[in-house]
Amino acid sequence: MPMNVAYRGPADCPELIPVFPLPGALLLPRGQMPLNIFEPRYLAMIDDALRGDRMIGMIQPEPEADEGDEAPGLFRVGCAGRITQIAETGDGRYLLTLTGVARFRVVEEITAITPYRKVRADFSAFADDFVARAGEDLVDREGVVAALRRFVGAMEIEVDWRGVEQAPNEALVNALCMMTPFGVREKQALLEAPDLKSRAEALIALTEIELRGGDDEPTPTIQ
Repeated sequence: MPMNVAYRGPADCPELIPVFPLPGALLLPRGQMPLNIFEPRYLAMIDDALRGDRMIGMIQPEPEADEGDEAPGLFRVGCAGRITQIAETGDGRYLLTLTGVARFRVVEEITAITPYRKVRADFSAFADDFVARAGEDLVDREGVVAALRRFVGAMEIEVDWRGVEQAPNEALVNALCMMTPFGVREKQALLEAPDLKSRAEALIALTEIELRGGDDEPTPTIQ
């Protein structure tokens, strides 16, 4: 989805960003995430973002966090996105689309007077995220598509195969990573993969584990 602002590198991103902790939610650069916002603190976050740079950081809470904890621990890596579409529902909710910009590492969580959380973010380790389709030629596309075919066959899911065939490697890999029903740690492994090739390899491995029903299998390690 086109954006009105060009993010060419880490220097174009804000140092302080609001974060939306959401388990199982994976945003990747240039990926699109629909969100239904209804909690008052996150409605306030959206209002403030719209008055500013429209950027929000998606990040997962650590799975060990206690249920109902207002401030669970956060993973150290998330992905910032820009609000590119928004609609008001008339019943107090926002329906919006967040388009991924780049991953960030949490330097520290700051004490904020806002009802939502903010972190100091460092984008410098993820400079390649700002380059569209970087590393596409190294992706095992046949392996990714084969894993997808096995997965949708086992789950009896309908897929637009024409759309799959036409999708560039980056869009294909990132969209599949975002939509697959993996757990929190698996999603985080996909997020933290150093490059597109590694992310595709992790996606294939995780899909095979899922198809085998291997709940006790270790999460692929990202080197």
